Amino acid sequence: MPQGERRPDNGMMDRSEGFGERLLGVLLDRAHEMPPQLIAPLIAEEVARVGGRDVSILLQDYGQLMLVPLPGRRLTVGEPEPIDDSPSGRAFLQATTVEVPQSDGVRMYLPLLDGSDQVGVMALTLDAVDDDDRRLLRRLAGLVADMLVTKHSYTDQFFLARRREPMSVAAEIQWSLLPPLAMSVPQAAVAGILEPAYSVAGDSFDYALNEDILHLAMVDAMGHGLDAATMATIAVGAYRHARRASIGLSEIYAFMDRAIAEQFGPDHFVTAQMMRLDIATGHLQWVNAGHPAPLLIRNHQVIRQLAGPTTLPVGFGGEEPEVSERMLQPGDRVLCFTDGLIEEHEAGEEQFGEEQLIDWVNRIERTEKGVRAVVRALSHALKQQRGGRTSDDATLFLIEWRGGAADHLAVLE
Repeated sequence: MPQGERRPDNGMMDRSEGFGERLLGVLLDRAHEMPPQLIAPLIAEEVARVGGRDVSILLQDYGQLMLVPLPGRRLTVGEPEPIDDSPSGRAFLQATTVEVPQSDGVRMYLPLLDGSDQVGVMALTLDAVDDDDRRLLRRLAGLVADMLVTKHSYTDQFFLARRREPMSVAAEIQWSLLPPLAMSVPQAAVAGILEPAYSVAGDSFDYALNEDILHLAMVDAMGHGLDAATMATIAVGAYRHARRASIGLSEIYAFMDRAIAEQFGPDHFVTAQMMRLDIATGHLQWVNAGHPAPLLIRNHQVIRQLAGPTTLPVGFGGEEPEVSERMLQPGDRVLCFTDGLIEEHEAGEEQFGEEQLIDWVNRIERTEKGVRAVVRALSHALKQQRGGRTSDDATLFLIEWRGGAADHLAVLE
């Protein structure tokens, strides 16, 4: 021990287990080997210890329209609840606790957050609620979300609850490939959505935050069905492999290009867009391989397209692409999308087009908060405007740069 440094006086520290620690500790201690089907009765028992009852676990369906109840022993299983018009939906979209007074107490809706991605909502009823209840239940909901995400890899139970209609094999492949649909840190946030949720084939996206660099990619494989899903899987796998080799965007493009060409031959291709955002400075770089130009949104208004040099789609052996660059301002958002979003049209009629897209972006930006809510509302509004049909995959991915720092989160107060 360095001279002059005092040894901590452990006798002055109370390390005895309190009620809250004991309650949360049961979940932590048992989670490692707990079978997925026993999560529900344990959660119900934990909630009962704080006086709660009528516990429901509501998960977002794949179409991002409803919160559907998870079946389980001792859980209350009711009807699916709409995300757009319900207390549970408000808790889900705003990632905040919602309390609804009732004749027999207070119904609480607590967001289930996997990191910053909204998994669903835990609902329960208490006779009365105080700040100690709120703090303990908020932390309990955090542990429940972690358990659900962890056990999701070991069971089909949660997948089956979220699936509200038949899903194609290609769509199952694409959903298994995706990272969490949303991520938020103090400096940046991202959110994405796939349409049609139950039959998407060639569209996918990926991202990773490595130190201060946020890596992002969106791909759109030609065709439909399993062929498109297979190409998208190879493209995303090649992107991840190249990204983890710490090479530049143009080298990543070249690696993906070779992977698709070698696997599928000269008649197959994948359009792609790869980006890097320095979340400390707002420096954005991108390579566009056949995608529509992203839209730059500032003060909730589209101000321009991020046009720049494009190269051939992945698989066609294009020349080394030129990397485009731009400095973002705090609060700027960048919207990436695949061509299925703007090329949809009725036979013999005009395509939906970028002008209509921009008009709807401006409308939604004025009414919704947070990238997750914006991208979800935008996708559903656009699909409705296209007659509720999507003959091609239509994917949206929204990035927000906020600036600032996150070091304070690593400091105990």
